[in-house]
Amino acid sequence: MRAAPFAYLRPNSLEEVFAALAQFGDEAQLLAGGQSLMPAMALRMARPGVLVDISRLGELRGIALEADALVFGAGTTYSQALRSPLVAEHAPLLALAIPHIAHEAVRSRGTLGGSLANADPASEMPACMLALGAQVVLRSAEGERAVPMEEFALGTYTTAIEPGEILAAIRVPLPETARRTRFREIARRSGDYAMAGAALVSDEAGEARFVLFAVSDRPILVSGAPNLDAVLAGIDTEVEFFPDNHAGIATKRHLAGVLARDLLSRSALKEAA
Repeated sequence: MRAAPFAYLRPNSLEEVFAALAQFGDEAQLLAGGQSLMPAMALRMARPGVLVDISRLGELRGIALEADALVFGAGTTYSQALRSPLVAEHAPLLALAIPHIAHEAVRSRGTLGGSLANADPASEMPACMLALGAQVVLRSAEGERAVPMEEFALGTYTTAIEPGEILAAIRVPLPETARRTRFREIARRSGDYAMAGAALVSDEAGEARFVLFAVSDRPILVSGAPNLDAVLAGIDTEVEFFPDNHAGIATKRHLAGVLARDLLSRSALKEAA
């Protein structure tokens, strides 16, 4: 199939982006890496009247180390993040997860901000950013606001982004003590969507964040980590499992337990240290 007819705009600044969003409203769709949007348009699952191309805006690119956070421009690609020494030092969870995302052709164009804004429950980046306690910076013509990842993903392909806003940056807080990270996803083949996945971030103070993805309508921060029994209890009471094209509810529930035992067993925690 071919995409439905659409107009194409390539603004030269954020001000022009906000003007286009104000002018075209619900007809406008932002284009960053396009690795999810363009296939959806080809299948006519998405039919924007106007594509607003933000892929070349330098204001939305780059990785910077600030006093209290590692800051990613929303237009930073997966490949750029994977090659970054700052990511390797301050957010190694991303370096563990990114190689699981599709294939190099996708990673070279797909963006961190695009992944978060798309809010696919099977995506690795929303889960990792939730495990890292990140904040999403949303910007509009009126200013900007920071939204914790816990409040950002509202459901499948649904986020807290309001009309007229764009996802401009992601802030990953720097830890006060050394962090240990683990990541695993289960897929039928390398590069396929995950049937289930999990990310773990823990520190020397005994605090930990365990996140499941590809099992519900959004990534789920399960309480109780790093205690395995508490997490298993949380999986039973806190996770509403959803089937998809890759696995049913019973399979996803089983895989969630497998991932919890894998990432939170004593030997695994010792290995991550």
